[in-house]
Formats: sequence, C-alpha cells, structure tokens
Amino acid sequence: MIRLLLCIAIIMAAITASARNTDTMTGIFNDRVKTLQVRGADGNIFTPPVVMLGAGDFLNISFDHLSDDRQYLRWRVLRCDANWQPSQLVESEYLDGFNESVIEDYAFSGPTTVHYVHYSFRFPNADISPKISGNYLIQVYPENDPENVWLQTRVMVSEQSAPISASVTSRTDIDYNEGHQQLSVAVDLERAAVADPFNDIKVMVSQNGRADSEIAMVHPMRMSGKSAIYEHSRPLIFPAGNEYRRFEVSNINYPGMGVEQISYYEPYYHFKLFTDAPRADLNYSYDETQNGRFMVREYNSADSDTEADYVVVHFSLDMPEQPGTMIFIDGDMTNRRFDAESMMQYIASTGLYERALLLKQGHYNYQYLAVPPGGSKGLTATVEGDKYPTVNEYTIKVYTRGPLDRTDRLIGFTQITSEK
Repeated sequence: MIRLLLCIAIIMAAITASARNTDTMTGIFNDRVKTLQVRGADGNIFTPPVVMLGAGDFLNISFDHLSDDRQYLRWRVLRCDANWQPSQLVESEYLDGFNESVIEDYAFSGPTTVHYVHYSFRFPNADISPKISGNYLIQVYPENDPENVWLQTRVMVSEQSAPISASVTSRTDIDYNEGHQQLSVAVDLERAAVADPFNDIKVMVSQNGRADSEIAMVHPMRMSGKSAIYEHSRPLIFPAGNEYRRFEVSNINYPGMGVEQISYYEPYYHFKLFTDAPRADLNYSYDETQNGRFMVREYNSADSDTEADYVVVHFSLDMPEQPGTMIFIDGDMTNRRFDAESMMQYIASTGLYERALLLKQGHYNYQYLAVPPGGSKGLTATVEGDKYPTVNEYTIKVYTRGPLDRTDRLIGFTQITSEK
C-alpha cells in the first residue's frame, strides 16, 4: 500500500509540475458529492462547457450530495489563462457583479435506497456574469466555509470572432492507416483584431475531453491571407485509440448492457460488469459511443435527476499485472482525473485489475488508460489499442494575448469528429 500511494504521488506531481502546482482540473473533493454534470440550456449531454460572450446563453451545472439534509452552498469563479492557471486580473476586470452566488435550486431524492440532495445552478446568472472571454473555473463551497471547496469545474466563454475550420485524417506524417490520426487547422483572423498572428495566438487541441493529452500550438506553420494555418505538425498527430466501452445500470431488476449480475447488499445495489479484456491485439469494431460521456437515467422515472438511485458498479480487467504502470478508468464519470478513485488495483488472488465505483443509475462510457512510470499522459495502446478508424471528437480552442495584454482571451472554439 505504501508503494502504491508513493506511485500515485509521483504521477500527480508529474502532472502538475508544469502547472505551478495549482490544481484547476475539474474534480470533486468531498467524497459525499457525486455526479457532477455541465450541460447546455437544452440539457444535451453533447453540449460543450462553453458559452458565447454576451449572447445570453448559459450552462447548467448540477451535482448530488449524499445526505438527508440540505446544505447552504455558494459558488464563485476563478479566472484562468489559456493553460488553466490563475490569471493576474482582479475580479472587477473580468466580472460584472460580486464573485459569489447562492445555490438556491435544490431537490431531495425520491424513493431511493441512497438519500441525496440534487443541486443545480446556472453560469452565467444575475449575480455572476463574465465581462471578457476566456477560461473560468467554477468552485462550489459551503456558505460558512469558503476555503472548503467541494468541487470545481472548467467552463469557457468565447468571443467566436475567429472561425475555425479543421479536418482529420488517418493518413498521417508518421504512418498510413495504422494507429494515429492527424489534424489540419485553419483559423480565420479577419475579425479577431490580432496584430501579430505568429506570436499573439495559441491554439489548443484535445481529444475526447482529455486534459492529459491536450497540445498547444504557439506559432502557425504559415499564413494564407488572413488565415493562420496549422498542418504537418507532430503535435497534431494523436494516437487513434479505440471506441469507448459502454454499460447501462438504469434498471435494478434487469441486467442491462455490459452487466453480468445484480445483487443487493445493504445499503447498495451492486452491478457486476462482465470482465473486460485488452483489445490492443483485436481487430477494430465500430460502435456508436458518446466519447466518454454519461447520461443519468432510471428506466421507469419521470425525473431521473432525483429518482435515479446510487449503485456500486464493479469493474474488472483480465490483464497480467503491469509492474510500475498504473491503469485508470477514463471518462466523465471519473472527471478524467488520474487519482485513487479512478485507478484500477491488481488483485493477485483473482489475477484481475479491479475497481468499484458508486455511480448514479444511467448509461456510461469508459476506457482504460495506462500511465507508465514517471509519466503524466494516459496511453490507449496498452489496453485499448490504437485503431485508425476510431471515431474521435477533437476540441479546438484559439486564444490571443498581445504584448501588452495581461490575460488570454478565447476568440474561437469548435468541435469536430473524425470520420468513421
């Protein structure tokens, strides 16, 4: 156990070493808080966590607290730069109003075995409204203990003054229809008022919502008129990965997709998933997934937000022990973090990697990522394999900061999907 904890500490130190030791990743820091979700006004699970500056749209942030009683909670925002580190601006420079808002929208759970209170709030709202574009970290805390952050989540405000066009191909500069995908990106700067495109813009690209493998392009390869072109660049080549795995735990009486067995041991229902196997050496098989997202759902409920129960989901992976390498469950359900909650543990007596998670009923996507000794980036090759036809979602963000500016503005945002 000591060796295990030491390895976790080393990995987390490597992940944050370049980030000035400020943890701004989306995460939950109270073990009784669950199911953090950020959705658009329409509740669509595919809506990215971004709003357009001054457009009047909003994001809905929700979560559950496993408790019988309501807690008095507030939220605030922390302004961040393009690398998600705290900016040097004072609050009056980036916010209208005060940087504090009460969470007033809450509801108690229905007839569930696990009691909880469901909370939700909007960003922006009448109390907190951003004046400038960029990255914002929302933090939730008890009213009487502002230093006790229960959770935090990343959101963005975009000007959308720099339209982005992009394409993805599996015919890359390092292989041809094998294990990678490569992007080409063009940013139209005609309306963005960027004085020096070669030095004043930064393009960030991530795959399937993963922060660990996000890349930054600080100089375009060339200019074509008013467009900055990024192509034939090694950072724009991503491992292709594989389609996400799926399971459903929406019905406590019937084993859904991926579920082998359901049992009840007070106070929880337990869902044992079929044991997974590595797919690195298997042929690619297309499956329409949600690229790591999840949807809360109780099959017979009119309001799953308050009527879906919490169940224990048991994961297992039939794979020989990988000394020094850690295997993590990746997906929105683990907030894409490499920590003790998401890490699989090798059990010598069963010969399996195992992990149990307390999850709200619904439909889930996940994959297994391997972090090698001393690494900070999760690898798909070890367990899932890298298959060039995989359908991946790429998020592209364009920031600008002039030589006299004190912060990064977000001037462009888009998402594209690779072809089947």
